[in-house]
Amino acid sequence: MIHDHRQHFEVKLMCELLDVSRQGYYDWIDRPPSAAADHREKIVQAIRQAHVESHCRYGSPNIHQDLLEQGLDCCRNTVAKRMREHGIQSIIHRKFRVTTTDSHHDHPVFENRLNRDFAATAPNQKWAADITYIPTNEGPLYLAGVVDLFSRKIIGWSMKDTLHADLCVEALEMAVAQRQPRLPLLHHSDRGCQYAGKQYQDKLAEFTLECSMSRVGNCWDNAVVESLWASLKNELVFQRTFDTRQQAQDAIFEWITVWYNRKRRHSSLGYISPEAFEAQQN
Repeated sequence: MIHDHRQHFEVKLMCELLDVSRQGYYDWIDRPPSAAADHREKIVQAIRQAHVESHCRYGSPNIHQDLLEQGLDCCRNTVAKRMREHGIQSIIHRKFRVTTTDSHHDHPVFENRLNRDFAATAPNQKWAADITYIPTNEGPLYLAGVVDLFSRKIIGWSMKDTLHADLCVEALEMAVAQRQPRLPLLHHSDRGCQYAGKQYQDKLAEFTLECSMSRVGNCWDNAVVESLWASLKNELVFQRTFDTRQQAQDAIFEWITVWYNRKRRHSSLGYISPEAFEAQQN
């Protein structure tokens, strides 16, 4: 306390008020930091670096994994404590939701074959697809994505200013082109008109993919992709304002390709990224 306020008050006066000796204070200044203090400072600096490198997206569990990979010996509780002490926190979440699912249509729908069994033992066994909304000052931007449930990797996506079926078809075509899956493969989505309509169903039949659909109004049936959209909104969309759709597209492209697929840690994957998880299986 004396050291922190020495520019505003006399050291002699503060020592007298706090009933400590001036010599003890000056001895403390000249004393080299202890091994424990030095280790603590290294932890704090490493936390700051990991926090910045994650664009302030990581909380203590993921930062703890970063520190372990650097060879720093510490526990998760210590990381959480140091973050609280120094005001280091992950991006604050905000709630925001726009409905993109229109299930009031006459198209055929399929049973929920996935049935919330999101586990897969290899890539290209189960895919999940969904649409989300991105606000911009130029108007709405819609993002369709396809996720491999084995690794949570985003394997196909498309962005447009309308909710036409082309949005979802292009994301599916990208996923198939990138993965070249072997059959059988289960494709799960909600029962919105974009996925239940003839254009998308014809594309699923062309690729010989088995169709599964969520129950009406049940977001938990597609929980993995819902969680993905929450991460996108909390880590990127809610943290800035996009003047144009192109700005949003560029930022989302970077978030998917540079951050999410290659670097973002997932607790369900043992705190490694989707691409790292898939690489372990090879």
